Amino acid sequence: MVGEVDLGRVLDRLVTEAAHATGARYGALGVLGEHGVLAEFRHTGLTKEETARIGALPKGHGVLGTVIREKRTIVVDEIAKHPDSYGFPPSHPPMRSFLGVPVSAGGKPFGNLYLTEKPGGFTEEDVSFVEALSRIAGSAVHTARLQERLRGLAVVEDRERIARDLHDSVIQDLFAVGLGLQGIAERVQDTRAAVTLDDAVDRLDDAVETLRAYIFQLKTPPDSRPTLDDRLQELVVRMGSAYPSNVRLELNITDVDDDHLEDQILRIVTEALSNALRHSEGTNIDVKVETGSDGVSIRVSDDGIGFDTSRPTTGMGLANIAARAERIGGALTLRSQPGDGSVVEVVAPPR
Repeated sequence: MVGEVDLGRVLDRLVTEAAHATGARYGALGVLGEHGVLAEFRHTGLTKEETARIGALPKGHGVLGTVIREKRTIVVDEIAKHPDSYGFPPSHPPMRSFLGVPVSAGGKPFGNLYLTEKPGGFTEEDVSFVEALSRIAGSAVHTARLQERLRGLAVVEDRERIARDLHDSVIQDLFAVGLGLQGIAERVQDTRAAVTLDDAVDRLDDAVETLRAYIFQLKTPPDSRPTLDDRLQELVVRMGSAYPSNVRLELNITDVDDDHLEDQILRIVTEALSNALRHSEGTNIDVKVETGSDGVSIRVSDDGIGFDTSRPTTGMGLANIAARAERIGGALTLRSQPGDGSVVEVVAPPR
């Protein structure tokens, strides 16, 4: 058992070994939860059909609870005659002889090992053997827990290392290439070439933001899911730090229990904010996101140079924003004029 690394197999092995070695027909291990109540019950000797007929598993009443409370070995020849006997539920097979032994792991109570129905009752040798087995099992449980913890730490370290490598090398290289292309596009006289370069910068920005999203997920523990508020704040701080504009974020978000909707909101904000940071030349950029019973509202505005909305805007990512707005059942509204800033707004009804 000490060689096992899977805690579940350790517990099952403990129960079967104890029942087999003592000759008990039934064996069980009750794992303690909060307040000393049995949170898990692993057993042997009962078929699936018998278990289904019995119904709810024990919670630690009767003699089982006595072992929990008194934290000592208890042996009886007739369970029904013990003063703490609680009785059995309907369809429960008869059980008379009983041996209950506490199990500790790492110096703390972990659970209790229960054996019943040994012909002739349990002997002192059985008691000594099962007590020794419980100590070995406690060490095995403690070892398995430590190994699980170490494996978890190794996974976290690997995730952090991969995230660091992606950020320190790949993203920085892509970002540098994007800035270089943007500078070239501003100096190129050929309009078509400038548009092509601008499109390439947009695609690089998309790639960078996708990688950054992966990095954020890698840095987030698997068992903790960041809220939409957290993801938007991280996004705005990260994107705004690379430009001189002052970016302000206003959020009014209720719980969004829809991964697809969250992803589309993030991508729309990313596209609209990227456009404002790169093209508006504005001093201030405001990002406002609201979700609730009225639906979704996303608004990115700036006090920059603006542009003529009647002219083609190829290369500014507006088509992508419009497409993403349609995916959540909404629509894009664009307001701008030369010298008077821009407003990009997406509104979608409740889903």
